Amino acid sequence: MTLTRKPSRHRTPGSGPTMADLAELAGVSAITVSRALANSPLVNAETAARVKAIAEAQGYAFNVSARNLRLRSNRTVAVIVEMKPSQDRRMSDPYPLDLLGGISQELASAGYCVLLSTRQGGDAAAVRGADAVILLGQGAHEDAVETVARWHLPMVVWGAQVPHDAHVTVGSDNRRGGALAAERFVALGRHRIAFLGDIAHAEVAARLAGFETVLAAHKLKVSQAKPAAFTVAAGAKATHTLLERQPQIDALFAASDLLAIGAVRALTERGRRVPDDVSVIGYDDTPLGATYVPALSSVHQNLHEGGVLLARKALALIEGREVESEILPTNLVVRAT
Repeated sequence: MTLTRKPSRHRTPGSGPTMADLAELAGVSAITVSRALANSPLVNAETAARVKAIAEAQGYAFNVSARNLRLRSNRTVAVIVEMKPSQDRRMSDPYPLDLLGGISQELASAGYCVLLSTRQGGDAAAVRGADAVILLGQGAHEDAVETVARWHLPMVVWGAQVPHDAHVTVGSDNRRGGALAAERFVALGRHRIAFLGDIAHAEVAARLAGFETVLAAHKLKVSQAKPAAFTVAAGAKATHTLLERQPQIDALFAASDLLAIGAVRALTERGRRVPDDVSVIGYDDTPLGATYVPALSSVHQNLHEGGVLLARKALALIEGREVESEILPTNLVVRAT
């Protein structure tokens, strides 16, 4: 909900409180003010009444249509998913579905619609007419970020922070996630260690960087294998290739759970027992990995919370507020692998 100013003999032309001013007067956050004025069920009745009373006292009347017309706003945020769905990697997987859940919850509560698309659908008039864009995935060498940035919309990106990149980013602590996997392998006494992932993606590169830093402190080196995609089949194929070069690896860290499951499959086909012969750790802590046999150890990242933060920062950009990038904590979930 937005506000249209009423004339007031106490104000000079063009003056008047902003959303942040109302938030300060009410003792709440700006997003709470936005929700209260939009009659969101996430704001209790007492707080909503107080916010509306303050807005009224400050000389504002509620008029969404007038503001939208003036600002050419349609109260829509475009969400661009940077992935190619396949039989092995579906849109219904926790990534990106958990992120989308958090985004939709937050935007709907603020009175915004979600427009779901892909990078290839960016030429659609509805996408270009959105108030902001949330990009899920940076693409190889940040090519998706560069593409979407050319649309000249306020943008928030799910991924890893990249040096000299001014875009607002929300993501997990990928370096810490990689470090946790390395610390686990060191504790298990593993020495012939491999990493499975495509470091052209900034998140994967950060995971490898954290992984290698810890292992280097213990004078351990890492062998790398690059899968062709983020799928079970690609993980299995890349692991088979790795094992042809280094059949005696005793630990493998994969950049996603799907890749890790593919690695376990390839190891089993080669007669290597998991975890007796080879310890395996994935990334994402998905339900599929948790119920796989053997149950997959994995680095957990809170995708739903990430989606909520992406939406909040997109709304803040729409409102013209300053927004900073943010990193969410990760933790290792140890299971049977």
